[in-house]
Amino acid sequence: MMTLEQIRKDRNLIDDIDWEMTPEEAVRLYLEWGNNWAGGSYVIRSPRDVSHYFVLNTWGERPIVYLIRRSSEEAVELAEFHLPDELERRCNKEYKGLKGVFALEGEYRDWLESELRN
Repeated sequence: MMTLEQIRKDRNLIDDIDWEMTPEEAVRLYLEWGNNWAGGSYVIRSPRDVSHYFVLNTWGERPIVYLIRRSSEEAVELAEFHLPDELERRCNKEYKGLKGVFALEGEYRDWLESELRN
């Protein structure tokens, strides 16, 4: 697994991150091939089409941020890391035990974008 520092140093990877991709959109694009009419937006045409995006996973005791590389053939977790302590506390309060995989949004996304710009 990559670390946050390794991601920060890989400018090509950072340029490839789709900050608007959500877990739901990834499933629609890459797994539901018959449900991909997008009115001119991005459509998956082959296994070579990939997306890199972050998700917030709250299934464990602590929330984890994953960097996912998704194609029509597989989803690979390239990196995983915890939120800073204060953001983790707010995340636990916000999600209140709700288990799932969510888009990285709001202050969590702001923090990560700031980390990757340094």
